[in-house]
Amino acid sequence: MTTLQMKTTLGDMTIELDAEAAPVTVKNFLEYADNGTYDGTIFHRVIKGFMVQGGGMDKTMNSKSNNAPIINEAANGLKNDRGTLAMARTGDPDSATNQFFINHADNDFLNYTGPSPSQIGYAVFGKVTDGMDIVDAIAEVKTTRAGHHDDVPAEPVEILSLKVME
Repeated sequence: MTTLQMKTTLGDMTIELDAEAAPVTVKNFLEYADNGTYDGTIFHRVIKGFMVQGGGMDKTMNSKSNNAPIINEAANGLKNDRGTLAMARTGDPDSATNQFFINHADNDFLNYTGPSPSQIGYAVFGKVTDGMDIVDAIAEVKTTRAGHHDDVPAEPVEILSLKVME
């Protein structure tokens, strides 16, 4: 297990990554963390009772550059339970890049149920082991619309840094 500390403007959380269950996803996430991509990004989509999503936008809602999309590892047996991290993606199951979300509730409907695109689900690759109170605080912020984006925090919730803990 690899452990990281995420410092946000609302407080810190500790995250454990499961490279055994999701090797491609963890490698991808760590590349972005190591090169500083996540530093200065925001949680740009927040839906209380569902999830908080971040990793892809800066404070002015501009997209950060990303690497090539990765394969979807949702069939790894990990579930989209409260506190787990999963990769955000488009309708294409193999389109995840730098955006991730933290499940604010048990979201069984996001789990892998079969090989067809509508059943593949979202790949869980880690979990918050300390700081769920911070996730809860993020989920409570007032949201608004920004351009064509809904559920955007009215006051940005920034990821100040995301670093592997020694």
